[in-house]
Amino acid sequence: MATAQKSVLEKSRSPPIKVLSGQLRDAKSRLGLGGKSEFSIKRLGQGKDSPLILSVVWMQGTVVEVQRDHNTVVLLDETGNFVVVGVNNIPKGKPCLIHGKYVMVMGLIQTHSPEPVLRAVKMADLSDNSTIRKRMWKYEVEDLQQYLP
Repeated sequence: MATAQKSVLEKSRSPPIKVLSGQLRDAKSRLGLGGKSEFSIKRLGQGKDSPLILSVVWMQGTVVEVQRDHNTVVLLDETGNFVVVGVNNIPKGKPCLIHGKYVMVMGLIQTHSPEPVLRAVKMADLSDNSTIRKRMWKYEVEDLQQYLP
């Protein structure tokens, strides 16, 4: 791909959007710019009814399983499980691939059904103050989704 064409495609990709696993599970997929998969989700909250179109997400959840290859992890948010692959190839900061840790992950959506699967871009341990972070996460997601165009 030509450099100029590649940079246009990269610039057209939106920043990660905060979502819940249940929203991805109910998403509709389509081909977007350059043949890349995009996903349409229903926004949380009252107000805007237009769907959000995304391919990169920011999610948070509790580690429920680290698979044997240590390159895949299963996380749980308040709406269900989701899988993160490629975790050995990303910066993680403090060790966070431990059962029970509360983590954030930014990643590219690989599939949304029957269970969301992300290819990790970044992970971080949010276990400090995790009770408050877990409680606030849905409100953060809802608030952001209502303000996005």
